[in-house]
Amino acid sequence: MTAEVTAQVDAATALQTKLVSLSEALKKRVVAQDELIEYLLIALLTDGHVLLEGPPGLAKTRTVQALSDLLEGVFHRAQFTPDLLPSDITGTEIYNTQKGEFTFRPGPLFCNLLLADEINRAPAKVQSALLEAMAERQVTVAGKTYPLAKFFMVMATQNPLEQEGTYPLPEAQLDRFMLHIRVDYPQHDQEKDILRLVRDEHTSSLDGETSTADIALTEEELFAARSAIMQTYMAPNLEDYLIALIMATRHPERYGDDLKDSLVFGASPRATIALDRAVRAKAWLAGRDFVTPDDIQEIAPSVLRHRIGLSYVAEAKGMDKDQMIAELISRVAVP
Repeated sequence: MTAEVTAQVDAATALQTKLVSLSEALKKRVVAQDELIEYLLIALLTDGHVLLEGPPGLAKTRTVQALSDLLEGVFHRAQFTPDLLPSDITGTEIYNTQKGEFTFRPGPLFCNLLLADEINRAPAKVQSALLEAMAERQVTVAGKTYPLAKFFMVMATQNPLEQEGTYPLPEAQLDRFMLHIRVDYPQHDQEKDILRLVRDEHTSSLDGETSTADIALTEEELFAARSAIMQTYMAPNLEDYLIALIMATRHPERYGDDLKDSLVFGASPRATIALDRAVRAKAWLAGRDFVTPDDIQEIAPSVLRHRIGLSYVAEAKGMDKDQMIAELISRVAVP
């Protein structure tokens, strides 16, 4: 092994160690959401956007804010409401009376990490402006195009319980989210840990202690980690297996007559790219330099659940998207 290769391996190992430390720091601030933390890091390391879905009070916003404290960059939060206008997130041109000209005042989209809270409450025009930012990394205001930061990530939340006054996200926008993460309620022991954490934080606040997290990951280190992740090895037969899972969403009838007409549309090639990157990042975060079938099976639901459409036939059978994906995973042959 040459000195250059050794240096690259050492650098990659150091980055892995730093990401593990970052993950542990997040777990100390957010209890009972280990999978959420892992998947947020996977999206961060693969340049993807994330859609978080779960009932209120499950630390979705808290987790995103905790992650932003441990990264170098600008964090903005935008509360999406039915009366929100596109200019409220993109920015707008303001007339400068002293100069006698219009100047552009940037909106919340001009950041590195954007928390789009309750994204499904915003109307179509706002979703369109957000889609341009997510897809093209730019915004257009008054006919002028303004580029966004190279490191730009949208973490959006939505509440599945209350649907009054919400707007379903268009399929084109959903496809731009790399992962759709479902956040569930904690278990009994985890709930006790949450109580202890909140009490400890309240005690620290009363004592006048303030905790400011040091920047754990610089932008330069983030881009280096993204490059290292793409070097993670995936065997050719696993690549074929990954593609077979995607193809199964388009032709479920090939895996059983009972699945015929279960889906109205399957996952796009963007899902293939997202799954490929996500499994490499998952393996890399676990300290491995190779992908396993378990990596693919574990993260596939979060990559696929927002990219497939159930038919009335499947819904009549009482099947939801996660059950459909699990059924396909169980039927596609593992190499």
